[in-house]
Amino acid sequence: METKAYANHAADKPFVPYSFKRRELGPDDVGIKIQFCGICHSDIHTARSEWGPTPYPCVPGHEIVGVVDAVGSNVDKFKTGQKVGVGCLVGSCGSCPSCEDGLENYCDKGFVGTYGAPEGDGDYTKGGYSDYIVTAQHFVLSIPDNLDLAAAAPLLCAGITTYSPFKHVGLKKGDKLGILGLGGLGHMGVKLGASFGADVTVISRSIHKKPDAESLGAHNFILSSNEDEVARHAETFDYILDTVSAPHDLAQAMGMLKREGTLIMVGASERPLDLSVFPLIMRRRKILGSLIGGISETQEMLDHCGKHNITSNIELIEPTKINEAYERTINSDVKYRFVIDCKKF
Repeated sequence: METKAYANHAADKPFVPYSFKRRELGPDDVGIKIQFCGICHSDIHTARSEWGPTPYPCVPGHEIVGVVDAVGSNVDKFKTGQKVGVGCLVGSCGSCPSCEDGLENYCDKGFVGTYGAPEGDGDYTKGGYSDYIVTAQHFVLSIPDNLDLAAAAPLLCAGITTYSPFKHVGLKKGDKLGILGLGGLGHMGVKLGASFGADVTVISRSIHKKPDAESLGAHNFILSSNEDEVARHAETFDYILDTVSAPHDLAQAMGMLKREGTLIMVGASERPLDLSVFPLIMRRRKILGSLIGGISETQEMLDHCGKHNITSNIELIEPTKINEAYERTINSDVKYRFVIDCKKF
């Protein structure tokens, strides 16, 4: 199928209109008319080859929502007209221990990313900055009917990226949870953390984000540039979710963790971070890394969001605004996720 999209053709080039052909619908495939796609900071890193070489033309986008247009002969989970989504992965080996545990995101042989991943025919995957996608039914997700479709798009990455580690550590009512950084990931961390019953505190260098933190469901706010305020919260938190995607000092956050507290890393800086081991050793603290979630857990997250009526705070844009949205995302000038109206391609 001829597919309309936006792509950049080199790391230093802007996004421009682009067209390509999606594969034919196979017996296990679902054809989806994309209606909306979120812009993730990972898209920016990839499009600009900041995490390594990127195949061009690059069509990013792994926060995809739309409506089922066609189904293959073996598809029994979805029907035409159904609201569905596609997240960060569209394939895995299916047979390794991680896949057998429902953790396709940790596939031992490497999962197939929604964009920029090699395909068997010598081509590479192209993502949701487009008007159509064909995906194996195993990697398609059902979107609860009560959720606004555009605002649900970022759940496919920002939602599962924060939900998965909360489930893994057993976040529960009464736990003290810090959210470091209030951006696309951070604001979802606040909403989901509060829905688990945790006592949520936003830790930010920007005082102007305090009203937003409170409106999103945070119970407290710490201005990270205020040393006295930080000192008052020493050894306060059971968990701190670090969502910052730029180089930053980990020592401050480590000092605010309780004995045996956990720093959860979900932000991905393009440069290594400095860390002294003494805050870990002296209080038996832990650092946990977490990468999105498996398909079953992602569906669980969507159902949880449907139950609690949780979506992302978004700014809806037309495809012609993608380049501007990238610059504004880098400058933290969005509340809190850009979503492309893919019906406008």
